[in-house]
Amino acid sequence: MNVVDSTVVFTVDDLAASRSFFTTHLGFREALATPDLALLSRDDAAADILLHQRDLEQPRERIAQPVVAFAVTDLVAEAERLSAEGAPITTRLWRSPWGERLMRLADPNGIVVELTEWIPPSGA
Repeated sequence: MNVVDSTVVFTVDDLAASRSFFTTHLGFREALATPDLALLSRDDAAADILLHQRDLEQPRERIAQPVVAFAVTDLVAEAERLSAEGAPITTRLWRSPWGERLMRLADPNGIVVELTEWIPPSGA
């Protein structure tokens, strides 16, 4: 198998709010939009994100909390930028002893966005 592209799909209650979150704070652009979905893309190696409007007439399905993770460079600068923008940060930037910086944000529909940067472990 040779994977040539990736798309993460989320079903959300408020399509416009999620679209705005990903385009405002995380640099995605809208590649396709209909009243029921939005395909968001970037020019780098990030997976595309497809947002589906949940049918509000149907009962909410019990699903696990959705998470999308992006490995980035210069997470310290990104954390400063996101904080200055007032992005909804749920886990402030921290550094693990095994060589990872990590922070988390949540979009208005509860999608958790995890940003990580791999760095030399403490003491290395």
